[in-house]
Amino acid sequence: MCGIFAIHGIDQPANHRTHAIACSKKLRHRGPDWSGCYVGREAILVHERLAIVGVDTGAQPLLSEDGKVILAVNGEIYNHLALRQSLGPNVKFKTHSDCEPILALYKKHDKELCSLLDGMFSFVLLDESVTPSRIIAARDPIGITTLYQGWSSKKPEAVYFASELKALANDCDKIISFPPGHVYDSRDNSTTRYYKPSWWGGDLEGDAATIPTTKADLELIRTTLEDAVRKRLMSEVPYGVLLSGGLDSSLIASISARETEKVAQAQYELRQKKLKELSSGPSTPVLASELTTVVAWPQLHSFSIGLENSPDLIAARKAAHFLGTVHHEYVFTVQEGIDAIPDVIYHLETFDVTTVRASTPMYLLSRKIKAMGVKMVLSGEGSDEILGGYLYFHAAPDAKSFHQECVKRVKNLHTADCLRANKSTMAWGLEARVPFLDKTFLEVAMNVDPKEKMFSKGSSQGVDEDGCPRMEKYILRKAFDCSPDGKPYLPRSILWRQKEQFSDGVGYSWIDGIKDHAATIVSNEAFADRASRWPDDTPDTKEAYYIRDIFESLFPSEAAASTAIRWIPRGDWGCASDPSGRSVSIHTAAYDNTD
Repeated sequence: MCGIFAIHGIDQPANHRTHAIACSKKLRHRGPDWSGCYVGREAILVHERLAIVGVDTGAQPLLSEDGKVILAVNGEIYNHLALRQSLGPNVKFKTHSDCEPILALYKKHDKELCSLLDGMFSFVLLDESVTPSRIIAARDPIGITTLYQGWSSKKPEAVYFASELKALANDCDKIISFPPGHVYDSRDNSTTRYYKPSWWGGDLEGDAATIPTTKADLELIRTTLEDAVRKRLMSEVPYGVLLSGGLDSSLIASISARETEKVAQAQYELRQKKLKELSSGPSTPVLASELTTVVAWPQLHSFSIGLENSPDLIAARKAAHFLGTVHHEYVFTVQEGIDAIPDVIYHLETFDVTTVRASTPMYLLSRKIKAMGVKMVLSGEGSDEILGGYLYFHAAPDAKSFHQECVKRVKNLHTADCLRANKSTMAWGLEARVPFLDKTFLEVAMNVDPKEKMFSKGSSQGVDEDGCPRMEKYILRKAFDCSPDGKPYLPRSILWRQKEQFSDGVGYSWIDGIKDHAATIVSNEAFADRASRWPDDTPDTKEAYYIRDIFESLFPSEAAASTAIRWIPRGDWGCASDPSGRSVSIHTAAYDNTD
């Protein structure tokens, strides 16, 4: 991950260089490793780098061989080696960066290159081989990375791009969250969708494709998720896994542990081969300095956070012990979380209650992880949207509604869980990768008949022929209930653990503590007048008022507020407006009906 800032369509860009760098510095937490700036004929591109792949040679902006195409990227391109091969031997590369193939792909495929990329990315590409210069900008299919686009009435010909809102807030009076799966082209000022999977349907609210009827292929679900994890272990720096002890993060940790073990074995064999080579001749000494050139034995580290004796800490401890990871757990207090909320909102750039609740522990944990020298972690976001894992899905009236809600939630992941995972980690220069949002896995899982994803509550949910409960995300649990090598992926108590939303799982008193704090901060008089202060997205609780008030103090413009989206369960399904998982009756019912 990195931070990018760009302006296109300005006269005498050199005069704007100092201001552009000042805007980009607001993103330096995203890329503390290096900064780069390119000043063109009518554009400026600034890049703040977090070095994960091509550490020594991948500084940006990147330039084409003729120096006329300039690129700034935030993200990771997992298929960059295959793309390099596909471009043929005549294409020369200057760096080992996974992003550099985009330059050659542009020359060959123009903006159609976006469909060829497998990864998480936002990029701005400037083409100065044409007059006027052309800029294209794109964002990955689901919006794992963040990107904003802005315009200023003071510079009507200019268009701005930045990885975070804060870099645009003072200059632009119109700002949008750039739509995932789209590409912008200054040549005709168009923004068009390039990501068109079979399950997507239209872009209107509630619009979904034909309801799938494909039976769940459990082996395919398992192998595509394993492939998704494998490709995301691409790294030249220390990495780890976020482990809450829930199903999703535990599965990602389990697969990561298996893959890391394979790498460890391969590197051990390489080390032994090197030792044999160095010792083969009678006069050939084995030098310790030579052995250090061999890649070190990798260890998978796992990280969890919670209040003292929270459900997540206890479950994560059990999962980590089973998987044999080097486990680190961090205990925080409600007061520490409350103290961090203003900083969390500054980095999140949203006033959504659910996102702030869940991001605060993640923000605190990310700081600890980065302090240990780890720069990349794998995380379990996306599974609940893809498979209907949120507990309120039990209230879906039919399979069609269930599927349409899944599609809607996946389409809007960039406003909630992706935003949380990206910004709460990148606040400390830590990159989070999310295997569940792999394009291939999405294609498989989103085309499963929703009848196979549906569940009901408590003991009435029934069991299958193996005695496994047909609970939320049943097909995912079942896909990993047995292993081809006979070694279980997870303890059954973890594999079949009921869903806890992250903000609940870190300790129920965390949410209660925020509510109690907001009640002391927000007066009854102020709360009664909330609709006149915020006629749009009016807060419905004192907690929401408290969070919105902090957001406004940091980002006072209407343009900034327009980019925030609230995550709210389906009220027409009889769900409470409070997004906590505990507000759903199934949470209590499932525990009450457990044998």
